Amino acid sequence: MRELQEALANINAIRVQVARGTQFRGYGPKSIAAGGLIAVAVAAAQTVIWGSDERNAATFLTIWTVTAVIAVALSAWETFFRTQRFHGSFSREMIQSAIEQFFPPLVAGTLLTVVVLRAAPDEVWMLPGLWAIAFSLGIFASVRFLPRLMFTVGLWYLVCGLLCLSVQSVPRSLSPWEMGVSFGAGQLLVAAVLKHGDSQSLQED
Repeated sequence: MRELQEALANINAIRVQVARGTQFRGYGPKSIAAGGLIAVAVAAAQTVIWGSDERNAATFLTIWTVTAVIAVALSAWETFFRTQRFHGSFSREMIQSAIEQFFPPLVAGTLLTVVVLRAAPDEVWMLPGLWAIAFSLGIFASVRFLPRLMFTVGLWYLVCGLLCLSVQSVPRSLSPWEMGVSFGAGQLLVAAVLKHGDSQSLQED
């Protein structure tokens, strides 16, 4: 019985290792593009509704948290079915490997938000830039099993995050377009890279 358990554990370890060395094709361009368009639409709506430079941090965070949840839900739905389609019996290991890459930056971004809100509420204007930087780290960590052009997307988020921190350091206020440009355009760029990757895979097949 012990030998059987060890054999099963070895097989599982091999499957995980194979999954980590295989290009992940689960992320879908359609849902990610939809998330980007939603972010741009939300930024535009906030600009019209607020109509001033004074931003309510609680409202800002609530709106963008809801937006992020919707975008993630759309992406997760398409990712599940695409992973089943492209990776078959390895779908569980592939999804697990993908989550492992983004989980640390996600946790770091969440903890940064909590710390800033509790310990430095006057610096809440930094959050969009910090989120973009954290997201870039998740992309850089995932580049090894995504299309090579995804490295460009990581650079986009990193540069956007740094620019947000630099530009907003003078007014020290929250701007909807920090999120609309960095994450809205960024997700559209992700969708374009994935679409290009799908086209290349079809040609190779």
